[in-house]
Amino acid sequence: MSGVRLVLYSDFLCPWCWNAATRLAAVQDALGPALAIEFRSYLLRATPQPGRDLERFRAYTQSWLRVAEDEPRAPLRPWVGDAGPPSHSLPPHVVAKGAAALSAEAGAALRDRLFRAYFAESRDITDDATLRALWREAGLAPADYDAIDTAAHARAARAEHAEAQSLGATGVPAVRLADQDFVLVGAQPEAVYLRWLTRALEAARA
Repeated sequence: MSGVRLVLYSDFLCPWCWNAATRLAAVQDALGPALAIEFRSYLLRATPQPGRDLERFRAYTQSWLRVAEDEPRAPLRPWVGDAGPPSHSLPPHVVAKGAAALSAEAGAALRDRLFRAYFAESRDITDDATLRALWREAGLAPADYDAIDTAAHARAARAEHAEAQSLGATGVPAVRLADQDFVLVGAQPEAVYLRWLTRALEAARA
């Protein structure tokens, strides 16, 4: 049976990306195995920026309330506590790729755990101890965390970010059909994703 592969560029520090991932998961459930989603990295904060002001960061996270109103299945809340702010985008992408290298199920579990930890639990997902804990909470073996090929996954994340930019993705979330260069930027309503991908499946089967 012919299917469609969707490429999703996203960043774990992007609130709208959690919304898009949530909606696309629902679309994938609706369309079944004919739809495959490939997660690729986009680095909104590509290099480390240590020493960011925590109070300014807390004030910024008040903007997450508007994002939460747009998608109740992704319960974002403003930052509380003394953890963070996150230093840069790369560490969670490296760990997510390490999980995905184990299995699709491991990758999905870890991606969801990263989004939820950052946006709903105020946990710094750029901190190694936090990432290690989230790995365990996703049901993955600690030994597999130690075996992550950090250098290779970091190179892949940077290459995917460059690819997205070369295709005109100036922000995230951004999606495209794997066999096309057109990139749709922004978290679209679930109905838009479903209609678009249903038509793509119909075309693939024609």
